[in-house]
Amino acid sequence: MSIILSIETATQVCSVALHKDNKLIGAKELLEDRSHSENLAVMIKDLLSLTGISVNDLSAVAVSKGPGSYTGLRIGVSTAKGLCYGLNIPLISVNSLLSMAYEVQGKNIHQYDLCPMLDARRMEVYCLITDYNLKIKRNTQALIIDESSFEAELSNASVLFFGNGMAKCRKILEKHNNAHFIVNIYPKAANIGYLACEKYEIKDFENTETFEPFYLKDFIATIPKKII
Repeated sequence: MSIILSIETATQVCSVALHKDNKLIGAKELLEDRSHSENLAVMIKDLLSLTGISVNDLSAVAVSKGPGSYTGLRIGVSTAKGLCYGLNIPLISVNSLLSMAYEVQGKNIHQYDLCPMLDARRMEVYCLITDYNLKIKRNTQALIIDESSFEAELSNASVLFFGNGMAKCRKILEKHNNAHFIVNIYPKAANIGYLACEKYEIKDFENTETFEPFYLKDFIATIPKKII
Protein backbone atom coordinates (compact mmCIF):
# COMPACT_ATOMS: atom_id res chain seq x y z
CA MET A 1 0.00 0.00 0.00
CA SER A 2 1.25 3.48 -0.82
CA ILE A 3 0.02 6.83 0.48
CA ILE A 4 1.50 9.86 -1.30
CA LEU A 5 1.12 13.49 -0.30
CA SER A 6 1.46 15.89 -3.24
CA ILE A 7 2.27 19.60 -3.11
CA GLU A 8 1.74 22.16 -5.89
CA THR A 9 2.95 25.75 -5.47
CA ALA A 10 4.30 26.66 -8.93
CA THR A 11 1.68 29.36 -9.57
CA GLN A 12 -0.64 31.58 -7.53
CA VAL A 13 -2.79 28.49 -6.85
CA CYS A 14 -1.65 26.49 -3.83
CA SER A 15 -2.92 22.92 -3.61
CA VAL A 16 -2.26 19.64 -1.82
CA ALA A 17 -3.57 16.14 -2.46
CA LEU A 18 -3.45 12.62 -1.06
CA HIS A 19 -3.39 9.45 -3.14
CA LYS A 20 -3.78 5.98 -1.68
CA ASP A 21 -2.89 3.07 -3.93
CA ASN A 22 -3.06 5.31 -7.01
CA LYS A 23 -6.50 6.71 -6.11
CA LEU A 24 -7.21 10.29 -5.09
CA ILE A 25 -8.69 10.32 -1.58
CA GLY A 26 -8.61 14.05 -0.87
CA ALA A 27 -7.43 17.45 -2.09
CA LYS A 28 -7.46 21.09 -1.01
CA GLU A 29 -6.90 24.14 -3.20
CA LEU A 30 -6.51 27.84 -2.47
CA LEU A 31 -6.30 30.73 -4.91
CA GLU A 32 -4.73 33.52 -2.89
CA ASP A 33 -1.63 35.07 -4.44
CA ARG A 34 1.55 35.35 -2.35
CA SER A 35 0.13 33.34 0.55
CA HIS A 36 1.75 29.93 0.09
CA SER A 37 4.12 30.35 3.03
CA GLU A 38 1.20 31.09 5.36
CA ASN A 39 -1.25 28.47 4.13
CA LEU A 40 0.64 25.41 2.89
CA ALA A 41 1.36 23.78 6.26
CA VAL A 42 -2.20 24.43 7.44
CA MET A 43 -3.63 22.93 4.25
CA ILE A 44 -1.54 19.79 4.67
CA LYS A 45 -2.64 19.42 8.30
CA ASP A 46 -6.31 19.96 7.39
CA LEU A 47 -6.13 17.44 4.52
CA LEU A 48 -4.59 14.76 6.72
CA SER A 49 -7.27 15.36 9.34
CA LEU A 50 -10.06 15.31 6.75
CA THR A 51 -8.92 11.97 5.28
CA GLY A 52 -8.03 10.36 8.60
CA ILE A 53 -4.43 9.84 7.50
CA SER A 54 -1.57 10.27 9.96
CA VAL A 55 1.55 11.99 8.73
CA ASN A 56 3.42 8.84 9.83
CA ASP A 57 1.37 6.81 7.32
CA LEU A 58 2.87 8.63 4.34
CA SER A 59 4.93 6.55 1.92
CA ALA A 60 6.36 9.49 -0.04
CA VAL A 61 5.96 13.19 -0.70
CA ALA A 62 5.62 14.49 -4.24
CA VAL A 63 6.21 18.08 -5.27
CA SER A 64 5.83 20.19 -8.37
CA LYS A 65 9.44 20.87 -9.36
CA GLY A 66 8.77 23.69 -11.83
CA PRO A 67 9.01 25.65 -13.91
CA GLY A 68 6.96 28.37 -12.28
CA SER A 69 7.13 31.04 -9.61
CA TYR A 70 10.58 31.17 -7.99
CA THR A 71 9.19 31.90 -4.53
CA GLY A 72 6.32 29.44 -4.86
CA LEU A 73 8.59 26.59 -5.96
CA ARG A 74 11.03 27.31 -3.16
CA ILE A 75 8.26 27.12 -0.55
CA GLY A 76 6.82 23.90 -1.94
CA VAL A 77 10.13 22.12 -2.29
CA SER A 78 11.36 23.23 1.15
CA THR A 79 8.18 21.90 2.74
CA ALA A 80 8.38 18.61 0.85
CA LYS A 81 12.04 18.10 1.73
CA GLY A 82 11.38 18.87 5.37
CA LEU A 83 8.67 16.21 5.54
CA CYS A 84 10.84 13.66 3.75
CA TYR A 85 13.76 14.28 6.11
CA GLY A 86 11.58 14.12 9.19
CA LEU A 87 9.72 10.97 8.15
CA ASN A 88 12.62 9.29 6.31
CA ILE A 89 10.54 8.74 3.19
CA PRO A 90 11.27 9.31 -0.52
CA LEU A 91 10.89 12.60 -2.39
CA ILE A 92 9.27 12.53 -5.84
CA SER A 93 9.29 15.47 -8.26
CA VAL A 94 6.97 16.12 -11.20
CA ASN A 95 7.27 18.71 -13.96
CA SER A 96 4.58 21.39 -13.47
CA LEU A 97 3.85 21.57 -17.19
CA LEU A 98 3.62 17.81 -17.60
CA SER A 99 1.04 17.65 -14.81
CA MET A 100 -1.11 20.11 -16.79
CA ALA A 101 -0.74 17.96 -19.91
CA TYR A 102 -1.81 14.94 -17.86
CA GLU A 103 -5.10 16.66 -17.01
CA VAL A 104 -5.79 17.67 -20.60
CA GLN A 105 -4.92 14.23 -21.94
CA GLY A 106 -8.31 12.91 -20.84
CA LYS A 107 -10.08 15.74 -22.68
CA ASN A 108 -8.02 15.44 -25.86
CA ILE A 109 -10.55 13.54 -27.95
CA HIS A 110 -8.92 14.55 -31.25
CA GLN A 111 -5.48 13.38 -30.08
CA TYR A 112 -3.80 16.72 -30.72
CA ASP A 113 -0.27 17.43 -29.55
CA LEU A 114 -0.32 19.19 -26.18
CA CYS A 115 1.39 22.46 -25.26
CA PRO A 116 0.98 23.59 -21.63
CA MET A 117 2.09 27.19 -21.01
CA LEU A 118 2.86 29.07 -17.82
CA ASP A 119 3.20 32.84 -17.78
CA ALA A 120 6.77 34.12 -17.43
CA ARG A 121 7.44 37.78 -18.28
CA ARG A 122 6.03 40.03 -20.99
CA MET A 123 5.52 37.77 -24.03
CA GLU A 124 7.59 34.95 -22.58
CA VAL A 125 6.17 31.63 -21.42
CA TYR A 126 7.40 28.38 -19.95
CA CYS A 127 6.25 25.54 -22.18
CA LEU A 128 6.83 22.07 -23.53
CA ILE A 129 5.12 19.94 -26.18
CA THR A 130 4.00 16.33 -25.90
CA ASP A 131 2.07 14.03 -28.18
CA TYR A 132 -1.34 12.74 -27.05
CA ASN A 133 0.38 9.95 -25.08
CA LEU A 134 2.45 12.53 -23.16
CA LYS A 135 5.65 11.59 -24.97
CA ILE A 136 7.88 14.67 -24.98
CA LYS A 137 8.32 16.26 -28.41
CA ARG A 138 9.83 19.58 -27.28
CA ASN A 139 11.58 19.84 -23.94
CA THR A 140 10.69 22.40 -21.27
CA GLN A 141 11.92 25.86 -22.19
CA ALA A 142 11.38 29.58 -21.69
CA LEU A 143 10.15 30.96 -24.99
CA ILE A 144 9.31 34.46 -26.24
CA ILE A 145 6.16 34.10 -28.33
CA ASP A 146 5.96 35.70 -31.77
CA GLU A 147 4.33 34.82 -35.08
CA SER A 148 7.03 32.26 -35.92
CA SER A 149 6.72 30.38 -32.63
CA PHE A 150 5.73 26.71 -33.09
CA GLU A 151 5.78 27.20 -36.87
CA ALA A 152 7.31 23.76 -37.47
CA GLU A 153 4.95 21.99 -35.08
CA LEU A 154 1.82 23.72 -36.40
CA SER A 155 2.78 22.99 -39.99
CA ASN A 156 2.80 19.27 -39.32
CA ALA A 157 0.13 18.68 -36.67
CA SER A 158 -2.65 20.22 -34.62
CA VAL A 159 -1.56 21.54 -31.23
CA LEU A 160 -3.74 22.18 -28.19
CA PHE A 161 -2.51 25.15 -26.13
CA PHE A 162 -3.53 25.79 -22.51
CA GLY A 163 -2.43 27.37 -19.24
CA ASN A 164 -2.18 30.96 -18.02
CA GLY A 165 0.64 31.62 -20.49
CA MET A 166 -1.65 30.75 -23.40
CA ALA A 167 -4.05 33.61 -22.71
CA LYS A 168 -1.58 36.39 -23.45
CA CYS A 169 -0.38 34.94 -26.75
CA ARG A 170 -3.60 33.43 -28.07
CA LYS A 171 -4.17 36.23 -30.58
CA ILE A 172 -0.81 35.44 -32.18
CA LEU A 173 -1.24 31.67 -32.21
CA GLU A 174 -4.88 31.46 -33.30
CA LYS A 175 -3.98 32.81 -36.73
CA HIS A 176 -2.86 29.27 -37.55
CA ASN A 177 -5.59 26.75 -38.41
CA ASN A 178 -3.85 23.96 -36.50
CA ALA A 179 -3.78 25.89 -33.22
CA HIS A 180 -6.49 24.98 -30.71
CA PHE A 181 -7.13 26.17 -27.17
CA ILE A 182 -8.63 25.06 -23.87
CA VAL A 183 -9.11 27.34 -20.85
CA ASN A 184 -9.05 26.98 -17.06
CA ILE A 185 -6.10 24.58 -16.92
CA TYR A 186 -3.44 25.13 -14.25
CA PRO A 187 -1.08 22.97 -12.17
CA LYS A 188 -2.90 20.94 -9.50
CA ALA A 189 -1.59 18.71 -6.73
CA ALA A 190 -4.07 16.00 -7.71
CA ASN A 191 -2.39 15.62 -11.10
CA ILE A 192 1.07 15.79 -9.53
CA GLY A 193 -0.05 12.87 -7.38
CA TYR A 194 -1.23 10.69 -10.25
CA LEU A 195 2.12 11.07 -12.02
CA ALA A 196 3.96 10.58 -8.73
CA CYS A 197 2.19 7.26 -8.21
CA GLU A 198 3.70 6.04 -11.47
CA LYS A 199 7.15 7.17 -10.33
CA TYR A 200 6.68 5.53 -6.94
CA GLU A 201 6.04 2.15 -8.55
CA ILE A 202 9.40 2.25 -10.33
CA LYS A 203 11.21 3.92 -7.40
CA ASP A 204 12.03 7.05 -9.40
CA PHE A 205 13.01 9.14 -6.38
CA GLU A 206 15.03 12.34 -5.94
CA ASN A 207 18.08 12.80 -3.74
CA THR A 208 16.40 14.72 -0.94
CA GLU A 209 19.63 16.39 0.15
CA THR A 210 20.65 17.80 -3.23
CA PHE A 211 17.31 18.29 -5.01
CA GLU A 212 16.50 21.83 -6.16
CA PRO A 213 13.48 23.21 -8.03
CA PHE A 214 13.61 23.52 -11.81
CA TYR A 215 13.62 27.31 -11.94
CA LEU A 216 14.56 27.37 -15.64
CA LYS A 217 15.60 31.04 -15.32
CA ASP A 218 17.62 32.92 -12.73
CA PHE A 219 15.71 34.78 -10.06
CA ILE A 220 15.60 38.54 -10.64
CA ALA A 221 14.93 40.63 -7.57
CA THR A 222 12.83 43.76 -7.91
CA ILE A 223 12.96 46.93 -5.87
CA PRO A 224 9.75 47.35 -3.88
CA LYS A 225 7.74 50.48 -4.50
CA LYS A 226 7.86 53.13 -1.79
CA ILE A 227 4.89 53.19 0.53
CA ILE A 228 3.47 56.68 0.74
